[in-house]
Amino acid sequence: MSNADSVVVREASPGDVPAIHGLIGELADYEKLRPDFVGEPAQLAIHLFGAQRYAWALVAEDAGVVVGFALYFFNYSTFLCKPGLYLEDLYVQQAHRRRGIGLALLTALARRAVTAGCGRMEWSVLDWNAPSIEFYRRLGARPMDEWTTFRLTGDELTRLAAP
Repeated sequence: MSNADSVVVREASPGDVPAIHGLIGELADYEKLRPDFVGEPAQLAIHLFGAQRYAWALVAEDAGVVVGFALYFFNYSTFLCKPGLYLEDLYVQQAHRRRGIGLALLTALARRAVTAGCGRMEWSVLDWNAPSIEFYRRLGARPMDEWTTFRLTGDELTRLAAP
């Protein structure tokens, strides 16, 4: 393992898709959600780099190897009348944690949010993930406990969309 000085955070490129997809699989394992991980690398490539982009990603490289990523997209706050940056996933491989890589990725995202004129940066964390929750609190992030996330998928989404 290299020292933290050898880590580079950069914009993801199409050649990073296999590494990002692999890290998403590791994240699914960590979050105990492997059965939900059904996306294919080709889908990820289209959504990150196609004509209609739905998301963007940063990668953290250590000695030329991608060891972490942050995948994000922009949303909008009607109350602020400003865009927001939503961090969908942040992951650093276990062997590379506690070296400042997660902080470097979040710092790069915060810069991106400020540069884009965003009024906020948000993300979700599983309630059992104490190490991440503590890390985010140390950064000054606060939980939005008064909000409940809802999700509509699969047959329910299709049924609602039907004419």
